[in-house]
Amino acid sequence: MDPSLQILLAIVFGALISGTVVGQLLRYRAKSDRLQRIAANLNDRVRAWWIMVAFFVISILVGGITTVILFGLSSFLAFREFVTLTPTRRGDHRALFWAFFVIIPFQFALVAMKWYGMFAVFIPVYAFLFIPARIALAGDADRYLERTSKIQWGLMVCVFFISHVPALMMLNIKGFEGRNAALLFYFILLVQMNDVLQYVFGNLIGKRKVAPTISPNKTWGGLLGGVFSVSVLGTTLYWVTPFSMPFACAVSFAIAVMGFLGDLTMSAVKRDLGVKDYSASIPGHGGVLDRLDSVVFAAPLFFHLVRYYYT
Repeated sequence: MDPSLQILLAIVFGALISGTVVGQLLRYRAKSDRLQRIAANLNDRVRAWWIMVAFFVISILVGGITTVILFGLSSFLAFREFVTLTPTRRGDHRALFWAFFVIIPFQFALVAMKWYGMFAVFIPVYAFLFIPARIALAGDADRYLERTSKIQWGLMVCVFFISHVPALMMLNIKGFEGRNAALLFYFILLVQMNDVLQYVFGNLIGKRKVAPTISPNKTWGGLLGGVFSVSVLGTTLYWVTPFSMPFACAVSFAIAVMGFLGDLTMSAVKRDLGVKDYSASIPGHGGVLDRLDSVVFAAPLFFHLVRYYYT
């Protein structure tokens, strides 16, 4: 394992241990309902982080292909959650079969093969052409455009965007060979810390709502505090990446902003569907897509910025 990644993991494990201790202390000492809610949310987040870090370490120890498989499975589950909440008709079932059992596996196979040219166009071009054609062949025109668009949107968000995370392993960065796992973990760390820090600052200094009808807990104070903190964190950790310090600052800022926009956008989808969470598969955190909502917008931007400037 890359020494810089070992140091980063040691820092994260130390932070998780501290977070676990603080969360338990808050749980037992919180008097008001507000503090109890904060303690419960913190403990849920820390537990989710323990699981994610454990899976990440296992995937690195076993081999890079395991990371692709884990994110492929996450995409499959996220797309399943999305489709479950969006009404479909019998005419959609054949197209959905192709989406689940052909398009998703093939997209992540392209990542494993490091075939960037096809990886970048397979879903936005070929899957987008195939899905509406396959639904049209079923002969059901009732709400055809709406049904087709929902499946296409689900494939883009749940599969194409998420596949950019393990695709970081395919990048051939000069002078950084064999260390892409550190880059992947750096990205995941910043995205997740962005969620945590925006939540913390939102409770401490957040007053004015950003979009109260979509996500009432998101405030300008939380957004600005989270973006600033993540930018500082990403800049401080530039040594685990191939980046210069100014680039690390700029890309950390971009990750924080895009993570917020991804979270907000996926919250708008949930409001439209009339649900609080995409599922209840992760206790205290909804479903897989609820945990990846910040990742879906940030991953493509991060991947292409790194590929453009460092390969």
